[in-house]
Amino acid sequence: MTGGLGMIILIFVFCLWTKNELSFSAFYLMPIILVAWFSGRRYGLMISVISAISWVTVDILVGGFTPHPLVSVWNATVRLSFFVLVALLIPYLRDLAQEKDRAHIDDLTGIANRRRFFEVAQAELDRSQRYRRPFTVAYIDIDNLKIVNDRWGHRMGDELLCAFAAQAAHLLRKTDTIARVGGDEFILMFPETDQAAAQMIISRMQATINHEMERNHWPVTFSIGVLTCENPSLTADELIRRADKLMYSVKNNGKNAIAYGVYAGEPAEGSSSTTPQTDGSN
Repeated sequence: MTGGLGMIILIFVFCLWTKNELSFSAFYLMPIILVAWFSGRRYGLMISVISAISWVTVDILVGGFTPHPLVSVWNATVRLSFFVLVALLIPYLRDLAQEKDRAHIDDLTGIANRRRFFEVAQAELDRSQRYRRPFTVAYIDIDNLKIVNDRWGHRMGDELLCAFAAQAAHLLRKTDTIARVGGDEFILMFPETDQAAAQMIISRMQATINHEMERNHWPVTFSIGVLTCENPSLTADELIRRADKLMYSVKNNGKNAIAYGVYAGEPAEGSSSTTPQTDGSN
């Protein structure tokens, strides 16, 4: 609000200084938009009225006010109405933008949700197809979360999920993405990351998050399937399905390990296009 008032005063001074020979009237929209966006409709409407008064005052002081009083009132009313309309619309547009953002965010952990990850995955597939650069996805399932929920309640389970998401997100690069795609399932995207780089990243992450779980005395581990894609002929759904399959290969063989695989394109008949490799627990 204070910033908006400062902008109006500045516009008022410039209009007086130029005697309205240079039009600054459109600049009144700037404080209205900013105040309405950040402070809401109430303050936006207040700034609208102040802006209209400032405009009329400049017209009077520089002698540009229309002699006929009805015309003057009409002009002032039109200006005020326009400003009020902007002040009413801006919070609505802000709410729409925030609602769109919330549609891509997991309510519990605050990271991306399944819908957002599909968008990221498709964008990375398209980019990889164009530039022929590998990328890696990691599918992570939290082992034994049910024990935490049964022993300490779902609130503690939610706290664990949030702690994991925060810890994992902290370890990622700015270009990486982490999303929650199920109750205790997460998936990560690592652009321009081959299998060798992925092994270093995921092994370090596994050690860090295991330490965090132990520090909080949570009896959980992590089953992780890591798929490096060297040929972007997959769909986003197929990409995630293959990473999920790698993760379940760990779940079915004792949990608490990492299974790596590489997708290099469609296989020859009778062979497999995903080459798995499993690391044991840290």
